Amino acid sequence: MTEPRTAELRPFERPRATIIHVDMDAFFVSVELLDRPDLRGQPVVVGGAGNRGVVAAASYEARAHGVHSAMSSAMARRLCPHAVFLPGRHRRYAEVSSVVMGIFREITPLVEPLSLDEAFLDVAGAHRRLGPAPEIAAMLRARVLEVTGLTCSVGVAGTKFVAKLASEAAKPKASTSGPVFGPGVHVVEPEDTVRFLRPLPVQALWGVGPATLAKLGRMGVLQVGDLADLPVGNLEAALGRNQGRHLHALANGHDARVVEPDRRLKSIGQEETFARDHHRRDTLDPELVAFCDSVASRLRAAGFVGRTVQLKVRFGDLHTITRSQTLDVPIDDAPALLRAARALLDQVDPAPGVRLLGVSVSGLVERGARQLTLDDALDGPGWEQASRAMDEIRERFGAASIGPATVTGSGGIGPKERGAQQWGPDGTGS
Repeated sequence: MTEPRTAELRPFERPRATIIHVDMDAFFVSVELLDRPDLRGQPVVVGGAGNRGVVAAASYEARAHGVHSAMSSAMARRLCPHAVFLPGRHRRYAEVSSVVMGIFREITPLVEPLSLDEAFLDVAGAHRRLGPAPEIAAMLRARVLEVTGLTCSVGVAGTKFVAKLASEAAKPKASTSGPVFGPGVHVVEPEDTVRFLRPLPVQALWGVGPATLAKLGRMGVLQVGDLADLPVGNLEAALGRNQGRHLHALANGHDARVVEPDRRLKSIGQEETFARDHHRRDTLDPELVAFCDSVASRLRAAGFVGRTVQLKVRFGDLHTITRSQTLDVPIDDAPALLRAARALLDQVDPAPGVRLLGVSVSGLVERGARQLTLDDALDGPGWEQASRAMDEIRERFGAASIGPATVTGSGGIGPKERGAQQWGPDGTGS
């Protein structure tokens, strides 16, 4: 007698929605309004206010005029001349973000931060303690508002991709009189996933950029449902095997990625857009010194050393190049980083005008005991101790309390703090 093949007859059982995506509403602006309540109700823009600045975030009042993140500040001013521009304060945003992430971790240890203002949570293990995921999402949203005074939008689904789209559906809408709040929490149960995805524009899929969008448009694919209905072989022929399969899977609601709470830091860097182009190496060198000092300090604070040094240069015509070098020994000190960065800058002709300069270190590993090298000897036997002493002084008295003599001017030490000039210069001077 043949055993019945019950596994084939049993209906497919989808897991319940246990993935949450939280996205803070207009985070940078909202934090500023906590400290500047007098600006509530006005169009407020956070970012670089100068001609080369970029919008980092806009209040819903500003968004109603067409202002959005990544737009040039010049364009934002034309669209909304009465907007209030505020420079970004990365340290303040990181401070509030730390509180928000702490709230998330009270619910589950499976928290995957994507940036300062958004994260994925896997709440499957919190079900018995706190209830089903939609209830947890509502509780989480209320808790964030209670502790920080900030609102957030929450998406709940069975996969990361759909949860992120669900949080978009939960977000407020822009109006000149302020945000028109949406549901705050949007739930997409697994059995509703395909129905939720099909009417969305195809660019909602991760991986559909301008080039891919143009190719799909020529195929008559405008909505996610159009793509889902195509044979996967057609997509592979048009987009390549990997991307074709990836997009076809997403369009049909499949996303096997899990929440990764321990994502390893990949790189630490610093870059800046200058108010005026630099055309000479001697004016770029002090900037390079300050960048390397900042990056090395952050490496030590994070407990990492790195082997690959990368230099990023953007010219006045926006043409961007990178140069990199992989070192034999991982580093976390400014002199070694500066030597490598200077060698890379020697390969670049700044005469056309350098608009942006950046230095980063990747290939990171946790810092442990390392062998003394010839370069260490050249820097002097006490450089490592000097670095630690500088770190302690800055921790106690602030970033501007000590630094390389090269970056010290009549106004004192000008440290390159994390996030400084992240969205371009505020003024038009050098």
